[in-house]
Amino acid sequence: MRIFRHLETILATLLIGGFLSATLARLAPGFGADEQELDSRLSAESIRQIRESHAQERNILHFYFNYLKRAIHGDLGTSRSLGKPVRQLIADRLPITVRLCGLGLLVGWTVGLALAIAVVMAQVRVLDVFAAGLAGTFLSLPAAVLALLFVYFNAPASLAISLIVFPKVFSFSRNLLAQSYGLPHIITARAKGLGSARIFGWHVLPVAGPQMLALAGVSVSMALGAAIPVEALCGMPGIGQLAWQAALGTTGCFVVLGNPLGILERERPLEETTVEGEGRDKVLLLDLSGAITDAPTKHAFGLIEEESTVARV
Repeated sequence: MRIFRHLETILATLLIGGFLSATLARLAPGFGADEQELDSRLSAESIRQIRESHAQERNILHFYFNYLKRAIHGDLGTSRSLGKPVRQLIADRLPITVRLCGLGLLVGWTVGLALAIAVVMAQVRVLDVFAAGLAGTFLSLPAAVLALLFVYFNAPASLAISLIVFPKVFSFSRNLLAQSYGLPHIITARAKGLGSARIFGWHVLPVAGPQMLALAGVSVSMALGAAIPVEALCGMPGIGQLAWQAALGTTGCFVVLGNPLGILERERPLEETTVEGEGRDKVLLLDLSGAITDAPTKHAFGLIEEESTVARV
């Protein structure tokens, strides 16, 4: 009965989370707009038809109910950005993500657990400090930075997943095993002269086993989350890359803070490159950054003002 209660809780969480996600997406600025509306070749009637085709999605309850009804029958809809059924995209990309995360979890767990056991059983200060420093280093690196490093050195992407999982596995396992070895009955067993292998197999593992299983479940979610930046940056066509492409293809307003204060890099004079011709008939190439506008650009909370793009040209 307890298992069914947990399954009901998970199902309810998925439904509520999905509904809230759909609600936030539809309340985001710019939702409902289509990039096809920017096509100057379309008539007003064509633009009106495009907007009417998305009108049903504006009703959150109606959209979510219809989506769940189709999902029960295996219809997950069609990707707008890729133009293919979502079910087919998942079926094609899932094996790549499973293989990537599976290898990453295997290596990460093997190294992390082996190092934790060695540190706890050896009781050597130098080894403990070295292992803790190594785990702390990889723990402080974002997944995207690790992925970029692996792209630069042309290393297997599964090792990036391993280095993301390894610090959590080592830290939790080390603390759990150290706590288990400090229990009274284990201290008594060591005092009676029982072997280290027997103590570990018959006394430590039964105590730490349930929490290790919980850590295994958490590490799977960690690997799946890390697969998004790893696959996107390493060019692997898996579920993580699909999620990244879906996020980039979502219509809405995005703020990119490249140089928010406008003082890190001053604007440079325009450089002209002549393609052909001379005088007033020559064809030039100009490198322009930012939006083309006739309004002055202000930076640093209005303290710095630069002339507009039109004025510069």
